Amino acid sequence: MPQTDLTWNTALLYPAPDSPELEADLGSFEQLAANFRAAYFEKAATLDSKGLLKAIRDYEALQTRMAKPFCYAHLLFASDSGNETYRALSMRCSELGNRLSQQLLFFDIELMELDDNKIADFRALPEAATYLHFLEGIRKFRPHTLKENEERLLTRKELTGVRAFTKLFDELSASFTYQMELDGEMKEFTGEELLSMLHHTSADVRFRALTTFLERHGEHGIVFNAVFNNVALDHGQEMELRNYSSPIQPTNIGNEIPDEAVEHLMSVTEANYGLAQEYFRIKAGMLKMDKLRNCDLYAPVAEVERAYSFDEARELVVDSYRDYSPEFGDIVEAFFTERRVDVLPRTGKSGGAFAMGISPVLPPFLLLNYTGTLRDLATIAHEAGHGLHFVISQTQSTLNYHAPLPLAETASVFGEMLLTRRLLDNEQDPQVRRSLLCAKIEDIIATTFRQTVLTRFELRLHNERANGLLSNDRIAEIWLEENGKLFGDSVEMIPAYRWGWSYIGHFIHSRFYCYSYTFAELLVLALFRKYREDGDAFKPGYRALLESGGALSPADTARLAGIDITDSGFWQKGYDVLAELIEELKLIA
Repeated sequence: MPQTDLTWNTALLYPAPDSPELEADLGSFEQLAANFRAAYFEKAATLDSKGLLKAIRDYEALQTRMAKPFCYAHLLFASDSGNETYRALSMRCSELGNRLSQQLLFFDIELMELDDNKIADFRALPEAATYLHFLEGIRKFRPHTLKENEERLLTRKELTGVRAFTKLFDELSASFTYQMELDGEMKEFTGEELLSMLHHTSADVRFRALTTFLERHGEHGIVFNAVFNNVALDHGQEMELRNYSSPIQPTNIGNEIPDEAVEHLMSVTEANYGLAQEYFRIKAGMLKMDKLRNCDLYAPVAEVERAYSFDEARELVVDSYRDYSPEFGDIVEAFFTERRVDVLPRTGKSGGAFAMGISPVLPPFLLLNYTGTLRDLATIAHEAGHGLHFVISQTQSTLNYHAPLPLAETASVFGEMLLTRRLLDNEQDPQVRRSLLCAKIEDIIATTFRQTVLTRFELRLHNERANGLLSNDRIAEIWLEENGKLFGDSVEMIPAYRWGWSYIGHFIHSRFYCYSYTFAELLVLALFRKYREDGDAFKPGYRALLESGGALSPADTARLAGIDITDSGFWQKGYDVLAELIEELKLIA
């Protein structure tokens, strides 16, 4: 692809940030929200079933219209947070969205307060079936919802409270550049470029890259301390107002997973930490090291790290999906041919990677920071899986479009498995196969064990913040303690890793999101094993799972593909697969 095609084409949404089309949409929303409020405020309880259905559909139509410009502004800001036009548009949309939320939140509250008999009547209406799960999801928060005026005050203060700290975190992180000597020359790097050096063949380069990256964050420790403390304080105060029993409870309610089930998932994971430690010792032996440092976890086990051009990576990913299903291959390829992917790292661009699904009537977009490593190749497969999920679920309406968090990672992780299988099946060199096997094992460790470490850290951060301000030294202690449980005596943490918590955006953007990765990875290991056993017979159920979006609970959605997540031994089955991979590695290591 030509260099100019490696940025996304946001003109698919609006011609430009100053276009009349965008201005017309943004300028219309406050009146549309006012009209909706005038039509339905304090009326939900008086509507019959058909009237209630119309109100929900009107609400949904408004949400669909608002999603387009707000997501457009986010894409522009993510591509270059230093662009003043993009920053101004992002702030304008944030402030407008806040005002609209205040206008519209009455509707959720009135739906929560509906009499059970009225809900029963609505459930009997055939046309209402599409919205039953949406309604049930809202009503689960009924015991924790305040009166409308109180909810409006909380929403209003977010703009200068937690959202302001979130934006500060994003802008500061995206502004960083890094200086490090490489090949005898002092050079400037982005954060993504430095993190990609964790796959470098030189142990010294890996150490200096991670140290440089983390110490740069440490230089701004006062700011990161303020962000993390205030985000936790804000959540703690809201928990108290809403009578939640634990910091993670609202996330679990939204995910439709009981607190006990989440705790069981993490406890089973922690009971299997020994598998990770066994692998780390095996890898130390392969690298001829006494003990790994945490900057060595992703070190290549081959003498020369294989680099992939973006064209090669794109073809491998598309073909992996096409091998599974021609339809899936076409959907993934369209992201690239229609320029709905932003590929390369640069200063001002958001780090990491994401997929943005906007609505059932608009195309999703992907953000990457591609540097050519095997891990980056897997990331393309991962984000393409998210994008595929967003496309397949466009049969749903807006209110059921987004999959619940525990299932949001299913298609992405499944896509990585498809890629790994293709690479292994087409590779004869035992040394390369060893590298691929290590990469897959490391990916499972990162997506299960590490995510549980992050969740435990996050829980402790929120619980301890309730007792007072946390110093950076204390935050570092919690961070190192939780990581130490995973590493045991098999991995040494480098000094700069005390700042390892400071750059993880999930803690700021999506509270307690991380255990969803663990859930998805173990679910996908079960799904992929079922696919290998059942072949084509597996595919209709898996497609139905993706197509369902957020129309069903996680348990009901997984059941479409023949998986019972309530099975008491379900989570352990995933770790049994990991144990098998480690045994396979031993044979060729």
